[in-house]
Amino acid sequence: MKIIKRILIGIAIFLIIGFGYLYNNISDRHPDYTIDLVINTTDAPREIKVGFAKISISPEIIDTWNDVDGNAKYDPEKGDSYNDLNGNGEFDAVWIAGFHNRRPAQGIHDDIWARVMIVDDGRTRIAIVGLDAVGFLHDEVVDIRKALPEDLDIDYTIVCSTHNHEGPDLVGIWGESPFKSGVDAEYMEYVKDNTVTAIQRAVENLRPAKLRFAQDLENGANFVMDTRLPEEMDPGIRIIQAIDLEADTTLGSLISWGNHPETLWSDNLLISSDFPHYIRESVEKGINRNGKVLAEGLGGIAVYISSSVGGLMTTRPSFSIPDPFTGENLSGATFEKTEAQGQQIGLLVLNALKSDKVVEIEKANINLIAKTISIPLENNNFKLGFALGVINHGTMGWMNVRTEVSAFKIGPASFITVPGEIYPEIVNGGVVSPPGQDYRISPLEVPPLRSFMSGKFKFVFGLANDEIGYIIPKSEWDEEPPYLYNDNDSPYGEENSLGPETGPIVYNRIVELLRILNNE
Repeated sequence: MKIIKRILIGIAIFLIIGFGYLYNNISDRHPDYTIDLVINTTDAPREIKVGFAKISISPEIIDTWNDVDGNAKYDPEKGDSYNDLNGNGEFDAVWIAGFHNRRPAQGIHDDIWARVMIVDDGRTRIAIVGLDAVGFLHDEVVDIRKALPEDLDIDYTIVCSTHNHEGPDLVGIWGESPFKSGVDAEYMEYVKDNTVTAIQRAVENLRPAKLRFAQDLENGANFVMDTRLPEEMDPGIRIIQAIDLEADTTLGSLISWGNHPETLWSDNLLISSDFPHYIRESVEKGINRNGKVLAEGLGGIAVYISSSVGGLMTTRPSFSIPDPFTGENLSGATFEKTEAQGQQIGLLVLNALKSDKVVEIEKANINLIAKTISIPLENNNFKLGFALGVINHGTMGWMNVRTEVSAFKIGPASFITVPGEIYPEIVNGGVVSPPGQDYRISPLEVPPLRSFMSGKFKFVFGLANDEIGYIIPKSEWDEEPPYLYNDNDSPYGEENSLGPETGPIVYNRIVELLRILNNE
């Protein structure tokens, strides 16, 4: 009897510890945190101040490794080995996010960054961060906000991931195995600390400025493809250039476009910010080669923000990009092709800023509304990832995810922030009810979000303040056969979404904000 009693006690202790571990992983990390911010004024426009800063968030590559079969996966069971360069007897891997597990970095091709633009109208101050990361979860964004000194007087901080697939894992699902997080805790703190410092420096760099708004709504389509029916893209490139009123020099710029930064694809083992690196370089320094200059740069600091990338918007190896100097079509997954892509987009940016359609302002009001929202976590794989701590994202209530949406206006431009990878048809129109849909319903996310946005320039900031995955129209949701358009397989996207209610919830909450912002 004593043995049985001890076994039962052991099982009970094991269950208690296990339950405590799982409960701790899904617990709300910020139980008292909520955003309910409304700044809406009809006062006369005020003078604008703008500041920029950038700080590298590149990791230290300590150990390298030997990929014996060249599959870009660390498979020690197949003979792969690591080079213990610091002699600690462990493989200090930097796991690259995107595509597949077990992709450790071998080095750094170009730095990845936290880049910041601060806009201040004399009453309201917002910080916009472009982070070269595959995603940055809401709990980490809240950590950054709480770490900002109060004397910075920032009313609202927006942290947008570029969704870069060639940088360290900051979400957790691309580590050594599906059951082990790829996030290095020390590196995460490094990213958050550097982001806070970048925001502080941008505030220190505030200068009286004028803003120039420009856009090219068509030509970006030449450098991206839609890999899921219906083919609806968000090809528009939208730009803000900030010019110092006194020095008449460019302080910086913000560029937004909708495409996955994954042109280097799944076999790349060097840390890089992919094509955003070359867009920013082109806009800052110009586009030139061997003495031939295609465009002069603006100077200052360029911030890149991804727009609607769901669907998904990508540049596969088979998709060719013309070299802007030679016209040669470049395919594959090379740095040469990625550079050409960035330079082509940079050229469109610089040409748009020369257009007579540019709108220039020296005074404006910042009107802004931001709200915390809740979305049910219905994805079973995500539930397991949350419970095991692979995805370090707490829940509120029972299996509900806290996230956030916002909308704001500056002069002739309106902006919405979306906490994940939204499908372009929700933003621009084209939501359908295709054959094979799991829910036999008409489109819910209509009319498109941009139809509610005011002003000439309508910016959509994707992966803003969270990465909840794909935001899919519910009428296009498909996990069960028969599959959409009579395909043999289920489409990609649902496996990396919180669930079918995500699209309608995000859409409806943003529409509510826009109607309030527009005084409807």
